[in-house]
Amino acid sequence: MVSTGPFKSLARGGLLTGGEALVRALCGHGVTQVFGIPGTHNLEVYRHLAAYGIRHVTPRHEQGAGYAADGYARVTGRPGVVLTTTGPALLNAAAAVGQAYSDSVPLLVVSPGMPLRHPRLSTGLLHEMRSQTEALRGVAAFSHRVSSVAEIDAAVARAFTLFRTGRPRPAHIEVPLDLLEAAEPLGPVRLAPPVPPPVPSVREAATALSGACRPALVLGGGARTAGPACLALAERLGAPVVTTANGKGVVPETHPLSLGVSLHSPAVQKWLATRDVVLAVGTELAESDFWTVPPPLDGTLVRIDVDPDQMYAGTPADVALVGDARAVLEALLPELPPHARVPDDITTLRAARDAETAARDARWIPYLKAMRSVLAGDAVVTSDSAQCCYYGALPHLPIGSTGRYLHPTGFGTLGYALPAAIGARTARPDRQVVALSGDGGLQFTVQELATAVQLRLPLPIVVFDNGGYGEIRDEMRARGDTPTAVDLPAVDLPALARAYGGHGTRACSPAELRHALAEALDRPGPTLIVIPEETA
Repeated sequence: MVSTGPFKSLARGGLLTGGEALVRALCGHGVTQVFGIPGTHNLEVYRHLAAYGIRHVTPRHEQGAGYAADGYARVTGRPGVVLTTTGPALLNAAAAVGQAYSDSVPLLVVSPGMPLRHPRLSTGLLHEMRSQTEALRGVAAFSHRVSSVAEIDAAVARAFTLFRTGRPRPAHIEVPLDLLEAAEPLGPVRLAPPVPPPVPSVREAATALSGACRPALVLGGGARTAGPACLALAERLGAPVVTTANGKGVVPETHPLSLGVSLHSPAVQKWLATRDVVLAVGTELAESDFWTVPPPLDGTLVRIDVDPDQMYAGTPADVALVGDARAVLEALLPELPPHARVPDDITTLRAARDAETAARDARWIPYLKAMRSVLAGDAVVTSDSAQCCYYGALPHLPIGSTGRYLHPTGFGTLGYALPAAIGARTARPDRQVVALSGDGGLQFTVQELATAVQLRLPLPIVVFDNGGYGEIRDEMRARGDTPTAVDLPAVDLPALARAYGGHGTRACSPAELRHALAEALDRPGPTLIVIPEETA
């Protein structure tokens, strides 16, 4: 268990306020950094952060705080924590909570709430709303309103138990604002207990995989901690590997068996449907992974997932292994034949996959190659719901086992890339971090340039500018409609970055991008690099 360490409490006479009890509980669970914006109702929480050694990062909007905490969580494997005040501040963070739920990210949002005995009828209290917990229950795994100072420990422990033992999803804790100021005598902080990961019997799965003639691996975000075991299994079986967006880079994408992020490819879908055994690890096999209705599988589907619901949701498992991916795979490997099989020749499949989108993707590929040539192997790239990301970088920007690519899949929010990059950069100041976005998505959270300036950490933001919402424009045209409300007035984005105190430039060729990116990685503060669509 984690202790609170040698931190100085502000308590008097053995009493702790709700605000200090909350900060003490976060510290006890290893929280060292939080994201948020102080407000009238949460000042008692902010009062105690420094005393417990918790660093605070102040984004310019609570949605940005949520995405930053999400990025922090994805690169560290530890929960990201958001502090908001009541009402609109909490609702501002709700989109980020929904994204974290979709992508199985451990995110804890903590807010004050209306006083314990606040009447049901409206009184006009500042930030009053009918029910914060009802609102957050719609996007989080749970929303817990405490009813005493003593209950704060239990609520925080409940959240960390969820993060450690089940599918990691966001949680919300609401502390009534009068409890934040109330003082009660408390004993030692109560912590979430360590729970060993479950390991089910792997005999049936081992039999199916050992007898497979045409095996395949599908890896999702739930396989993230099991990369070496996934690679060893693929090599042992001679099985090609395809990943979801969240599984990108679990197995190095330059490996001969890797098909990268290509479940959306008709050629890959047709190939997958003909496999006699498919092993799916930590993935929903969802429509958002295939970009269409998931194809029926002719062979045996073996699923490994910590979430038992996945065994019968969507495509049901023929062989179900409920447990931690790393533990299950490490138990499975010794049960397989010791000699590696000759892998399938997937060169033809790769060629068919690439031919499907060669004309569409040609505008991004040279720039992505330029980015790859500059970035270190362990670089972190954050992504947005933009064409340059899901059509461009997901399939065409290779990520190795030490790098990371953070993408808002499933829920598909816009504005994720910049604040997520800030969260990732504060978590890993020793690694290169680059945000990749479109001009439409960037402007959802462009104010976070100010946060990046304040932190003075090198942070390139590469933006493909197509003058609005390019995907929706293309969909309207495909329907035979006249594009409406998708063409946005031009914004001088490099000048905007400079106005915030950062740097801004344009790159009209891959060589110019390569040069600008190399400089930006060594320059304190953000550098916004715009690639005009007409030259991309």
